[in-house]
Amino acid sequence: MNADPVDAILAQWQKERPDLDVSAMGVVGRIGRLIKHLDRSLQETFSEFGLQAGEFDVLATLRRSGQPYQLSPTKLFNTLMITSGTMTHRIDRLEQANLVQRIPDPNDRRGTLIQLTQEGFAVIEKAVAEHVATMDRLLNSLEESERQALAQLLRKLLLSLEE
Repeated sequence: MNADPVDAILAQWQKERPDLDVSAMGVVGRIGRLIKHLDRSLQETFSEFGLQAGEFDVLATLRRSGQPYQLSPTKLFNTLMITSGTMTHRIDRLEQANLVQRIPDPNDRRGTLIQLTQEGFAVIEKAVAEHVATMDRLLNSLEESERQALAQLLRKLLLSLEE
């Protein structure tokens, strides 16, 4: 297998600090570099639809929530693990673009719901299809069995960190 840039870093540490086991640095370093490549490619896809990654996340969350494609701002920011201020900013931008609308919550006179507009629904339908195609292209160097094994390992790591 060919060496990657992280291998060079590990070799330098092995030379300078042979007493340290830097194997974890290799895993985390590769994940970090992968994140940069993935983020760049995904943002290119989102840009085709005039979206930032966070805006895509809001639209996708509303879309996958099912009809009538609406959630409270609290459910949205809890699902996306962001602050309420960040959520308000994203909703404001999406509302200005006519992709979502604020509507009164029929179950709470003081509450509002965020709902996809028809235009927002059309945009997220196209964007999510392209997003899936982009992710598939990003992983095309892996065999299906390798993708499954990687997914299982990443799930195990994520669960251990989110406990």
